[in-house]
Amino acid sequence: MPGTRRPVGVTGANTVTISFAGFNRAWAAWIADRLERRGVEVVQQRWDPPVSIPLEESLRDLTLARGRVLVILSDWYFQLGPRSHDEWNRALRSEVAPNPDRFAAVCVTTSALPGATSALGAADLTNVGAEEAERRLLVRLGLPTDPLPDGTPAGPRFPSDTPQVWGGVPRRNIRFTGREQLLTDAYRALQESGPGAGVVTLHGMSGVGKTQLAAEYVYRFGSEYDVVWWVQADRRALYRQKLAELAPELGLSTGPEYGERLRAVRDSLRRGDPHSHWLLILDGADEPDQIWDLVPTGPGHVLITSRNPEWSEHNSNLVEVPVYRRDESVAFIRRRAPRLTPAEADQLAEALEDLPLLLDQTAGWLNDSDLSVEEYIELLEGGIDQDVVKVSADFPLAFQTAWSILLNKLRDTVPESVDLLRLCSFFAPGSIPVRLLKEMPPGDLPEQVSGLMSDPLLWNRAINQLRQYSVVRLESHESVVDAASAGESIYMHRMVHQIVGHDMSEENRQEFIDVVRRALAAADPGRPTDTRLWPAYAEITPHLKWADVLKSTDPAVQTLVLNCLRYMYLSGEYRAGIKLGERALAAWRELFGEDHPRIWELSYHYANLLRSVGDYAATEAIERAAVEHLRAKRGTHELEHLRAATGLAADLRGLGRYDEALEISSWVLAGYQELLGEQDSRTLNAQNNLATTLRLLGRYAEALELNGLTLDARRQLLRQRHAWTLYSEINYATDLRLLGRYNEAFSLQNQSAQVHRRVLGPDNPQTLRAEHNLALCHYRNGERTRAAELFTRVLERCERALGESDPLTMMFAASQSFFAREHGDIDQARAISEKVVQGFADMLGEEHPYVAGTRGNHALILRSVGERQQAYHLMEEALAGMERAVGEHHPWTLGCAINASAIRNLIGDVESAVALTDSVVTRAIEALGRTHPLTLSARIAHAADLRGVRDRQRAEKVETEALDDLVATLGAQHVHTVSARSRNRPYWDFEPQMI
Repeated sequence: MPGTRRPVGVTGANTVTISFAGFNRAWAAWIADRLERRGVEVVQQRWDPPVSIPLEESLRDLTLARGRVLVILSDWYFQLGPRSHDEWNRALRSEVAPNPDRFAAVCVTTSALPGATSALGAADLTNVGAEEAERRLLVRLGLPTDPLPDGTPAGPRFPSDTPQVWGGVPRRNIRFTGREQLLTDAYRALQESGPGAGVVTLHGMSGVGKTQLAAEYVYRFGSEYDVVWWVQADRRALYRQKLAELAPELGLSTGPEYGERLRAVRDSLRRGDPHSHWLLILDGADEPDQIWDLVPTGPGHVLITSRNPEWSEHNSNLVEVPVYRRDESVAFIRRRAPRLTPAEADQLAEALEDLPLLLDQTAGWLNDSDLSVEEYIELLEGGIDQDVVKVSADFPLAFQTAWSILLNKLRDTVPESVDLLRLCSFFAPGSIPVRLLKEMPPGDLPEQVSGLMSDPLLWNRAINQLRQYSVVRLESHESVVDAASAGESIYMHRMVHQIVGHDMSEENRQEFIDVVRRALAAADPGRPTDTRLWPAYAEITPHLKWADVLKSTDPAVQTLVLNCLRYMYLSGEYRAGIKLGERALAAWRELFGEDHPRIWELSYHYANLLRSVGDYAATEAIERAAVEHLRAKRGTHELEHLRAATGLAADLRGLGRYDEALEISSWVLAGYQELLGEQDSRTLNAQNNLATTLRLLGRYAEALELNGLTLDARRQLLRQRHAWTLYSEINYATDLRLLGRYNEAFSLQNQSAQVHRRVLGPDNPQTLRAEHNLALCHYRNGERTRAAELFTRVLERCERALGESDPLTMMFAASQSFFAREHGDIDQARAISEKVVQGFADMLGEEHPYVAGTRGNHALILRSVGERQQAYHLMEEALAGMERAVGEHHPWTLGCAINASAIRNLIGDVESAVALTDSVVTRAIEALGRTHPLTLSARIAHAADLRGVRDRQRAEKVETEALDDLVATLGAQHVHTVSARSRNRPYWDFEPQMI
């Protein structure tokens, strides 16, 4: 009766041994926890009897276990082997029925079980809640059912309850076989990892079952997590988007932009708030370099599937996934094809090299076929296709022939499914957005597939046939019919993808590829500048290569290529964009010739991408050729020519040839104003570019005025959150800061940086620029702690997103270095500075002003570590180089001169120092005005130099006037004012600017 204690077992009166199939591990863990809380000693024993041992003998071995044996009854418990129900009934009658006190059971399935299981008197735990299931368990074992005291710690989640957040996980594979040690290894590796280091990568060759293993891990251990989220990770942009979709599931308050959501998700996972027990699965992450920086850290776990073992270099534990062991292959084949004997299954496994994907596909249809295993193996050995060759080094040769056999089977049953496969082979392998095909007008589709797309019943039949033979899987995880009808996307393994591509006539190839090209072109949102449409471009771009869009003569497809290049430029996907641009130029030159208008349009986008990574010499050659050709063909006042000239001016800015850039930028703006008017977006872009040139020339007030006009116009004509409006906010705030209007600059940039993060995402290059300028605003206002944190964070993110040699990264590194020189680690400052100087020299050449400026910064580091002579020579070299590059009145030259005078003082050349600062003060007043921060620094430095030559009376006058102006300009308590009052000699930091 309930509440009455009886002996739990014959031996070990208070001990229970739980016998369970690995598939039901979650149930075993929950039951063990419920029993241990009531003082029962529990032993968990996984049931996996060898096929070679009679079932009766395996059951007899169970009676040797301590205490009573509690069997968890499920389909899986009886499928291991596999063995027939007749075998089980005989064994249960002979071994279990005579020992009723030794055995008890719970049932966790509604499927039919061998009839003799009635001898176990199982308690049914299906379709009940946790409390009732626990009560039934305790009653079956004769344990008291009194409730436990309040405050008892929570244990494992009840297996019938799913985690609070669950998304993207494939259906459980009810034919999953073996892999017990791999599952255990992965589990232990995650459990034993330290906080923030719980990353395990399941790696192995294609078709080996990594995804299935990860899915089984989720179902076995998912009850231990509050959040389980599965994302495809074969493409960076798609991975970012899918991870961002976790934000609303976590209850995070964000806007609709996925960049903002991604940031919120990563921060939530890192903090473990609101859930610390989370599991993220990254499926198909074959390129660690593309996404390693986006792998979340925190108290949860990350499980990765990948063909690439290089994940070990990114703080991941590796668990290698080999092909099946032979016994696993035989067990799997016999479940997939019950008509085969163990010996036949062994023969088939040998022929198919124990590769799970191939076993799955072959056994599935072989079970429905009259073909014997021997006949099938003869076909594999060459009888069907003597000319088959390997399509990839990691595909077994048998796969090609096995696929040919399977393809014939598909043709005979649902021929439309073969046509669908062929269409899909012109998308990238992995996730394929078949909805793009279904959204096309029927008249645009080939005759053999138009009916398939328009007839839901035929569509379902084809999809289900492909699923039956494991050729594809549905990406949607609802019911089969609904998922197939929805047709959002299907997943095609790359082995299948490649073999389908080989098995096609040239006529079919051309017909199908044209369909996919038109489908992609129809899916083009048409506005790559709109950040809200970037997820759509992220989905489209991976498929361009496979659809061979660069050979298309369709204007819509060509426009798609150009729009994708524009998107890649704006979103910061520079390297991928450059690869696409290179291939496009080669293909279109062959297709159209050198002078076709499409070539010049393509060159513009390609040059933008090259310029973004600092290859200014290459882009100048491209743009100059375009300018000269278009000028000769169309004249100067023509839009294409003006656009090419815009690019050329940008190249000249990158090369440090600012006067030439100013001349071109000025007449380009005038040309746009004449052709399009003052308010056209292209005119405003030209106005923005002219302001950038003026800033690089040190004409900050003029740049501010022009950027202010551009910002006002963009706010009126575009959305407040439009990327170009936000870009103008960075420019305007930068000009304010360079003019010494620090509070105004901070106010604008602080608000703008927050919007950047929400709209563009935290790792977009423009967002990084906004946050870098905010860090500089903090620094100039004396908020060193906030500046330090932001400088470091921005540099780290930029290195991950763009690489160490990117111009933006080196710009941020320069700031990190000069900040660390004064307020951090001087050794770190020196190491970073050396890399920056060399990086700019390699990229831009020895005569570039950025090389002179960063050498001047490095000289200050040498001064700080006591290497005075080296600092002096390097500073003098920097000063001379800067004067040659930009002239003696440029603020950069004046700043270098302030620093040079300080070092001259250090080595005893005081007369030269005072003469230099005297000249700098005169030039600074002329160029920047009497109260500009750089002029004030020069005046304070000059006072110090006057004291050095013992001209105290004049020094006092110069210093007093400068301090009065500092107070009036920046305030009495500003960090610069306080420093000057304390007679700390000022210095100047060179900041590389964006071009």
